[in-house]
Amino acid sequence: MAIIEVVVPELSESVSEASLIEWKKKVGDRVSADEVLIEIETDKIVMEVPAPESGVLVSIQQGNGASVTGGQLLATIDTSAAASAEVSAPKQAAPQQPAPIQHAPAPQPTAPAAAAVAAAAETAAPSVKVMPSAAKMMANLGLNPADVVGSGKGGRITKEDVRNTHPQPAAKS
Repeated sequence: MAIIEVVVPELSESVSEASLIEWKKKVGDRVSADEVLIEIETDKIVMEVPAPESGVLVSIQQGNGASVTGGQLLATIDTSAAASAEVSAPKQAAPQQPAPIQHAPAPQPTAPAAAAVAAAAETAAPSVKVMPSAAKMMANLGLNPADVVGSGKGGRITKEDVRNTHPQPAAKS
C-alpha cells in the first residue's frame, strides 16, 4: 500500500494561514493525478489543491472551514488502490455497474473557533455572503455580520471589511 500525503501548498511570505473552503472529494472517492481535491482561501486568493497522484482518498485530516498553514497535512491518498483497479479492469469482458462507494462521515471541526466561524456565517442575512476568513475574524472579535458592510463581489464580507469595521491596534515591534 503506497500512501501519498496531500499538504497545503507553501503560502506567500505575507500570508500566514489559509481557510479550507470546500472539499471536492470524499473519503473513498477515486481521484486522478492533478484532479482538484479542495479549494483554499487566503486573504489574497482562492487556490485549488490538486491530487499529487491517482488513487483513492483514504483520509481527510482537516474539514471545511478549518484554518491551516503551509505544509500542513490535509489528506492521504492510497495509490496502490488505483493500480489494482487498473490491472483488474482490462480482464473483465462485460461492462458492469460500479459498486456503490461507502463514504466515511466527514470529519467535524472540533476546535471552538470552527464553531464560532460557523455561527458567524449562519447569523448573516441569507443574502449576505461572508468569506470564511472574514467569518473567523468576526467570531474572534464578537462582531455580527449585520454590523459589517461588504465590499467584495456581490456584497461579500471580506477580511478587509472586518478590519475596516474593527481596526486592530498596531503590533509591537
